[in-house]
Order: sequence, then C-alpha cells, then structure tokens
Amino acid sequence: MVDSEKRGRQASVDGFAHEHIVVGILMKKYQNVSLVDLPLSPYDIIIVRKDADLTEDIIRAQVKTAKTSVSFTGGARGGVDREYKSGIKTYRQSTVTSDVVIGIHPVNNNTYTLYFVPTILIEHLNQRTISINKIADLKENYFILENCKDEKLVLEKGIEYGILPSPKENA
Repeated sequence: MVDSEKRGRQASVDGFAHEHIVVGILMKKYQNVSLVDLPLSPYDIIIVRKDADLTEDIIRAQVKTAKTSVSFTGGARGGVDREYKSGIKTYRQSTVTSDVVIGIHPVNNNTYTLYFVPTILIEHLNQRTISINKIADLKENYFILENCKDEKLVLEKGIEYGILPSPKENA
C-alpha cells in the first residue's frame, strides 16, 4: 500500500473513531446523545437537552480532529480519493449547518481534550481554521457548549477570551 493511501485510510479511521469518542464523552455528561446516521448531514452528533421549561433543545455538533488547529470546513474528501463525483463542494460551518464544532485533540492514545467552538463565533471569525492555542478558553468549556446558540453570550465570551477583537479595536 502506498504511504499516502495508508495515511488517508488512517485519517479516515481516526475521524470515525473520534466521533465515537466524543459521543461517549458527551453521553456520560448529557445521556441523550447520538451519532447522526445521515450521510449528507453537515453535522455528526446531536445532543438533546431539556430546557428549564422542559422543552427539548437540540444541539447539532460537527466533530473535527484537532492536532494543532480546529478546521471549520466540511464537504471535502481527505486522503488519496479526492475526486468529486457529486455536486457537493467544500463549505465553512455556520449556524445553518450546525450549532457547534467540537475539536477533539488527541493528547495521547487514551486521552483526549475537547474544544467547543460555536458556529456563531465561526461566522464572526470569518476564517477556515483556528489554532487550539487561540481557543484555550473553549477547552472543555461545557458552559459554552450548552449556550452555543445564545448569540449575545457567545460574542461576549469570544471578546472576553480574546478570540474576537473588542469593539474598541475595530474603531
């Protein structure tokens, strides 16, 4: 097997494994968590939570392997088979496609760190990737995950954490 083909297969296996690992971690905390078995879905996981008034809140999450950075793009094929036979094109995650991108950072073979990046924040960053060093405050930040659809809160925290520029910096 050619080295690039082997790397491509391993990246694919890692991606699927990381989705399952994230589901397991989130299931221990939230219980009602599932992989999405829809091949054309722009998100991998759904988390169903009960609001204070007992209505269901569904969070759509996209999982990305994050060695040094978290990618915000989808729709591209990795590995050696990059030929497109459909009309699907690469896109950046947004509030239309999902609610949060979860970067899973493999610390070692048995330890993983999760980074929760709300798509509201991604839309304001207007970039395709971000270094995990720049989103240190989103590491294991379950408050952000649980409030990822609250635009005002997400933007305030993005500024507080130094991920987004403050309004003074834009003036």
